[in-house]
Amino acid sequence: QVQLVESGGGLVQAGGSLRLSCTASGRTFGTYAMGWFRQAPGKEREFVATSFWSGDSPIYADSVKGRFTISRDKAENTVYLQMNSLQPEDTAVYYCASGRWTSKLRAAYAYWGQGTQVTVSL
Repeated sequence: QVQLVESGGGLVQAGGSLRLSCTASGRTFGTYAMGWFRQAPGKEREFVATSFWSGDSPIYADSVKGRFTISRDKAENTVYLQMNSLQPEDTAVYYCASGRWTSKLRAAYAYWGQGTQVTVSL
């Protein structure tokens, strides 16, 4: 079993930045990829970014490309999502997830965190 805990969400004005963290614990071997998804009220959970634990092969949703960056601290078993130039449409609950492969599909990830709220105001 893998436990994922997100942190770093909050309220920010449009144009601002936030950095989300996701720390993994438990039986993390075999979970080679980490992903970030988000879910806005009344909408489906959507893909944001993913990469291998090594940091290789990052993939971003078109809506965040150039603004968000996924990175990791291997020693701390932590993955980060640096979010710059935030806009109101980025408002959502953000979830991290772990799995064996990088993918834009939710079904590819076996473990999920509890989510952290990001609210972007005008």
